Amino acid sequence: MAFFTHQVTRGLSSSAVRNAAIKHVTIIGGGQMGAGIAQVAATTGHSVVLVDTNEEILKKSAKGIEGSLKRVVKKKFADKPDAGAEFIAKVMANVSVSTDAASVVGSTDLVLEAIVENLKIKQGLFGALDKVAPAHTIFASNTSSLPITDIASSTSRLDRFGGLHFFNPVPMMKLVEVIGTSATSQETFDSLLAFSKALGKTPVSCKDTPGFIVNRLLVPYMMEAIRLHERGHGSKEDIDIAMKLGAGYPMGPFELLDYVGLDTAKFIMDGWVEKDPDNPLMQPSEMLNKLVAEGKFGKKTGEGFYKYK
Repeated sequence: MAFFTHQVTRGLSSSAVRNAAIKHVTIIGGGQMGAGIAQVAATTGHSVVLVDTNEEILKKSAKGIEGSLKRVVKKKFADKPDAGAEFIAKVMANVSVSTDAASVVGSTDLVLEAIVENLKIKQGLFGALDKVAPAHTIFASNTSSLPITDIASSTSRLDRFGGLHFFNPVPMMKLVEVIGTSATSQETFDSLLAFSKALGKTPVSCKDTPGFIVNRLLVPYMMEAIRLHERGHGSKEDIDIAMKLGAGYPMGPFELLDYVGLDTAKFIMDGWVEKDPDNPLMQPSEMLNKLVAEGKFGKKTGEGFYKYK
């Protein structure tokens, strides 16, 4: 009887169940992106569990969230130190950490993954959690380049699976791309939109196509800047200055590449080339490949197109 009841519960799919507001969030991945999402969710009153397999990363994440909140307090509560301290304590009380994802998803409304951009690893994670998460729980990936449909294929909740692509740094960047697949239910998509708005973000609706909206436009732009430089038609410095002063961009394409990470840009392009090898917008760059092979990923390694040491 217990088994039968469990199966019936997991099979529930009423709109009433799935349209419930997202209040409890499990975030998988304690890196900069995961910690940023956790901070924003906790600040807006959500109960958050931040999960990572590495306890040291979790300690660093919690410390980073608190440090970020202190910077917020300096601006918002400059003349009210007691109110500022209360604000930090209230937000941090909404955050807990764990190294065991399976043990904490039993009461969660949303599982949001922000781990390494590796399809098999993501599929393995969601496949395992699909077996233990409640029927109403929505799964979402923060991937910037992998198809949501492919990630979701490891689960039995295709209608309750979508994408939530945040931008770095999460506390400052207002945009969230909300991605629905052909199998994502309208109830699930509406819940993800509502959650994004509850975080104080501005969501845009996206289809499950390569790069969604932002990266589909941004990455080819950055790659064309590299090709322009490769052809000798402009120095990287002049190209950056031209786009900042001529187009009003805050960063030039080479500065942006170094900020995003050349390894990340190459990873995205490699995936796109594999799926659409004849598309001229998605062709690889020898210069980019050489820099990545040399371990020059940009700001995070101290050198990319520019040097930072």
